[in-house]
Amino acid sequence: MEASALKREKIIIRTSITGILTNVLLATFKLVTGLIANSIAVVLDGVNNYSDALSSVITIIGAKLAGRKPDRKHPLGHGRIEYLSSMIVSAIVLYAGITSLVESVKKIIHPEEPEYSVLTLVILAVAIVVKLALGRYVKKQGEKVHSGALIASGSDASFDAILSASVLVSAVIFMVFHISLEAWVGVVISAFILKAGVEMIRDTLSEILGQRADPETTRSVRDLINSEPEIRGTYDLILHNYGPDRNYGSVHVELPDTMTVEEVDRLTRRVEMKVYRETGVILTGVGVYSYNTGNSEAAQMRNRVQETVMRHDWALQLHGFYADIEAKTIRFDVVLSFDVDQKEAMDTLYAEIRAIYPDYEIQIVPDVDISD
Repeated sequence: MEASALKREKIIIRTSITGILTNVLLATFKLVTGLIANSIAVVLDGVNNYSDALSSVITIIGAKLAGRKPDRKHPLGHGRIEYLSSMIVSAIVLYAGITSLVESVKKIIHPEEPEYSVLTLVILAVAIVVKLALGRYVKKQGEKVHSGALIASGSDASFDAILSASVLVSAVIFMVFHISLEAWVGVVISAFILKAGVEMIRDTLSEILGQRADPETTRSVRDLINSEPEIRGTYDLILHNYGPDRNYGSVHVELPDTMTVEEVDRLTRRVEMKVYRETGVILTGVGVYSYNTGNSEAAQMRNRVQETVMRHDWALQLHGFYADIEAKTIRFDVVLSFDVDQKEAMDTLYAEIRAIYPDYEIQIVPDVDISD
């Protein structure tokens, strides 16, 4: 996994450098052309490219810092630095959008006629083609290494191509009909930049807060665990994210009550290694639920309890059921929907199960619907 992390870092840096060089070149041509043509739309388009280049620089810095090895102070690594670098990129994009909007409004209030030429049109047309190609390349590389920053940069580049196309259209309209739309086009460009900045902040905040684990990853982990013949079910899978492709997790498995501690230890170690090799997820804990194997009465009790619990729409799953006939205890877990008040739901379940088995001590653990 260490070699894989280094390869990922190299791809991010190489792709970002390509974006930096391309954006700086495009921005320089657009700024010079915009100043000569006295076009605020072309100038703002160039400024937007410079902000993209700066974003790529920050992406490289974030990737390098995030790739540092774990230490005593940060034993789980530095991967979350990438989310902080994304926040900085978002702030830069927002600043560029606000500045562009202010300048565009000034041009609307105090209009100045641009002086477009054929060279201006050629530069804008070339910029559109280059941006489309760059956007496709960067986004593809981002998806390859699961880099949110690169995927966002690739999408942004594709939007930039659309914005450059709008500038080109406004230039053609002015040259043919002598109608100046460039200040209004500048407002449109600003709106797109602001929208991109807000979306980047929203997505990054979601990552920092901790969002639902990727369904494909959780499905792969569950399938790998459930492939073990001794395991009847996999539950309570929780993945903690410490940066892109850095996941630590815990899970509960349901095993027969006849297994020895040595057998359970051997099984859980095998499961941990298999999950790590196949998915890169490090299982830091594998808890165990036991199920009754030699008691038909317990099996009947489980079916009746499950039928009672699952009548409620807000009860998503029942697992970890175990009935001790001699000790007169029943214990199980219930996954509750976010749409129900937990206390009310638990009070309801306790009342219903106690009504069926009044002589038993009931232990119900409420679980959160944390992963698919």
